[in-house]
Amino acid sequence: MDTEANPPRWTLLSLRPRGQHAPMRRAARALGGATIALSPWALRARTDTATRTALDAALGADRVIFSSPAAVVAAARLARLDVPHPGQWLAVGSGTAAALHRAGAHDIQAPARMDSEGLLALPALAALDGLRAGLVTAPGGRGIIAATLQARGAQLLRADVYLRQPLPLPARALQRLRHAARPWAVAVSSADALARLLAHLPDDLQSPLRQACVVAASERLAAQAVAAGFGHVVQAEGPLPAQLVQAAHAALTPRATC
Repeated sequence: MDTEANPPRWTLLSLRPRGQHAPMRRAARALGGATIALSPWALRARTDTATRTALDAALGADRVIFSSPAAVVAAARLARLDVPHPGQWLAVGSGTAAALHRAGAHDIQAPARMDSEGLLALPALAALDGLRAGLVTAPGGRGIIAATLQARGAQLLRADVYLRQPLPLPARALQRLRHAARPWAVAVSSADALARLLAHLPDDLQSPLRQACVVAASERLAAQAVAAGFGHVVQAEGPLPAQLVQAAHAALTPRATC
């Protein structure tokens, strides 16, 4: 977008990890919006011996769950994913499933509802007594998955194959935000990312942020945004960048109510 000839009509705050804002930026630009990247963390793959050992054990489980595309990428650096595997492999959503296919994996199940609750509703995870469940993920994040697998009787084999390295909010991006076109929308696909934004945002931006529309990737995240004090919350059809941006644009058009 030529911002001088076609100034943005609204602003999207992207809380994706560092280096992962491009799809959000392209989708917003196509709908007349500008994007400000406020990464709460950077992703760092783990390559130590203990992680390799944990991953080997997880990949040999009866059910193997990959929590994100980043988990797939990090795992593929440590082990081949294109070889036959004894158990059923599952992905949290279509993006994670696509990453597995790119890594050469086959026979992947993924839910239509792309969140933890959708994953846990899959028939393959309904009865787990006596089974081993591998979880390929990072510390923190989707705690509901691990807890539910264990509650259903599975032996949990967890492999934390990458880390989230906290980042300070960039001063340049914050200055851009102070002068950004309104209305604002905050794309939320992680409760931890939103909590970190609220904890580290400067005081002068706290009140303007609360007036923004939060576009949540799931019902659970929408409820958490309301609990955090946001009055304008909508739920997107899913966590993909295009889905979040479409929901933000629809919510911020003159006839819409957010």
